[in-house]
Amino acid sequence: MSDLTELITGLPCFKAPSNITPLGGGITNTNVTVEDEDCKYVVRIGSDIAEHGVMRWNELALSQAAYQLGISPKVIYHKTGVLVLEFIDAQTLNEAAVREPGNLKRIINLVAKTHRGIGKCLHSPILTFWPFQINQTYMSRLEKDGSPHVSKLVDMKRQLEVLEIATGPVELVVGHNDLLAANILDDGGQLWLIDWEYGGFNTPLFDLAGLAGNNGLSVVQEQEMLGQYFKQDWQNYWRPYNAMKCASLMRETLWSMVSEIYSEIDFDYAAYTAENLSRFNVAMSDFKHT
Repeated sequence: MSDLTELITGLPCFKAPSNITPLGGGITNTNVTVEDEDCKYVVRIGSDIAEHGVMRWNELALSQAAYQLGISPKVIYHKTGVLVLEFIDAQTLNEAAVREPGNLKRIINLVAKTHRGIGKCLHSPILTFWPFQINQTYMSRLEKDGSPHVSKLVDMKRQLEVLEIATGPVELVVGHNDLLAANILDDGGQLWLIDWEYGGFNTPLFDLAGLAGNNGLSVVQEQEMLGQYFKQDWQNYWRPYNAMKCASLMRETLWSMVSEIYSEIDFDYAAYTAENLSRFNVAMSDFKHT
């Protein structure tokens, strides 16, 4: 903590930083809150993560665009490995809160606003986030590094091909691509989206599928979500949506498998792998009947 305090007190955006406090929840960054001149900030500390395709210049561009759109906190300062943001005094949602009907409608509206508006707020190029290529890359890396999960990859490769074919042609939007409950904040007046490290061009189905798969939405909620987002009959999107939900859960599983090898953050990645693998297997079983 002493090295962290020294780093933060040396940042030129602060005059007299105090109450430097670790902020829980981050599983790819070190996050702390800082007070300075009656204001509060979040400092995110993290380098590029090559094994996950995380490039901090991409996160910065999307964070700035999301602020301009009014859905994310303001970027106060940035340098290599450091991002300083305004602190949003809000409740971090959990999975149960996401599933609450009133919240879910608000979240879907937030996702739609993001997809339809953030691209107009960008002022520099950004990455593409294509889950099928990402999953293939993860599997290649796991094989190369001798992961204990290698035996699971033969089936996953076959499943990945089936899922990509079932997804078919896609619309392209700028997505958040990491719709965990912990990345959605509610200040009582509006919802906020934070943590843009995986943001990039993608199909809207990925964010919708990620929202459902990561938060345990029921089938009825998924169908209502598709109808609300697309303003069309959910049946028009049901099979490609379910394919993308499987791809999203596969990606979260593979992400965790890779993190078991590389991450130095104190987090139980093995348990997270098991949790997401179970969700993926259930989703694949359901997909076979769509």
